[in-house]
Amino acid sequence: MVVERTIKAKLTQLLKAFPVVTVTGCRQCGKSTLLRHLLPGYTYISLEDLDVRQMAEEDPRHFISVYSKNVIIDEIQRVPGLLSYIQTHVDSINEAGMYVLTGSHNLLLMESISQSLAGRTGLLTLAPFCVEELRKTALLPKTTNEMLYYGSFPRIYDKHIEPSDFYPSYIQTYIERDVRTLRNITDYSAFTRFLKLCAGRCSQILNVSSLAEDAGITRKTAEAWLSVLEASYIIYLLKPYYKNFGKRIIKNPKLYFYDTGLAASLLGITSGEQMESFYMRGALFENFVVSELLKRRLFAGKSDELYFWRDSNGVEVDVLEEDSLELKAYEIKASETLNTAFFSNIKKIKDLAGLKSENTAVIYSGKSIPSSKENGAYIFWKDL
Repeated sequence: MVVERTIKAKLTQLLKAFPVVTVTGCRQCGKSTLLRHLLPGYTYISLEDLDVRQMAEEDPRHFISVYSKNVIIDEIQRVPGLLSYIQTHVDSINEAGMYVLTGSHNLLLMESISQSLAGRTGLLTLAPFCVEELRKTALLPKTTNEMLYYGSFPRIYDKHIEPSDFYPSYIQTYIERDVRTLRNITDYSAFTRFLKLCAGRCSQILNVSSLAEDAGITRKTAEAWLSVLEASYIIYLLKPYYKNFGKRIIKNPKLYFYDTGLAASLLGITSGEQMESFYMRGALFENFVVSELLKRRLFAGKSDELYFWRDSNGVEVDVLEEDSLELKAYEIKASETLNTAFFSNIKKIKDLAGLKSENTAVIYSGKSIPSSKENGAYIFWKDL
């Protein structure tokens, strides 16, 4: 079954406006499948292929003459020097939609693109399936626990792979193929332990010193490894809101995973049933919702203007979203039961932040209910 990706509309728009479109995202989130399905008239090549990569590295002019237009180049970060030749070529032809580039290393790719293709490429980030995509194709897990356990990677749904089989293999492949490319990491067991410790801190304020101490590494190493995880779309750091509603003491970001199935696997979860009584179920549900809100923005081609807010009294709002000069606020609760107390923190900053009731919501595991005058909406996660 082909899942219609919601990013398709924005991708189609950018292909008509830029000579190059660059699609980034983690491994196996569906970049190649999306592009080959959407652009059947394009030639697909992968720089993971040793022979193709060798030609691109050793004779880039010949490579460009062979692949001159309507080409999808996968894993472009493997040959960053090729971007300068692509720049010269697209400038001489000056047509829209000549190349679509993909990559799974944001750090390496963005550095190269900023030097070579600034102003010539539209940028998009793909992630594993969102709730809307799974719902429209009747693939959405039936329960909250199953959703948290299965996660959203396309291969799990396409090939009917059990998460307990998929994620350990994914982690091993990621570490062996990507981590050593981004940083000179030789102690893979230490890095795996660090990754598991990060999963144990999902939805929490990031304390790098504490994380480093528990992992038995230096703070500098922890910071470098966090940058690896962020650059390869494994983790996402949600920043604190930067505008004052009064005294704010929290300056560190909160740590989330792009995919809760991956986080659950790292935490040792091997079935959906285990999730019900798991001590981090609430944290994983919060992680899931934050990743969904992030995907909604990324797939629309918007910047990731999501934040959290906490004041000196410990009052916290889980997510603030800036959109079209308006501020939206969300509280996240794993509960299935309505409770007006869920809006208490939003109410405390409502006037300070200029929030409207129609722009506030609690995202939870119960039935969706429209906004009232007093409170915002209750949104069932399946309706996201």
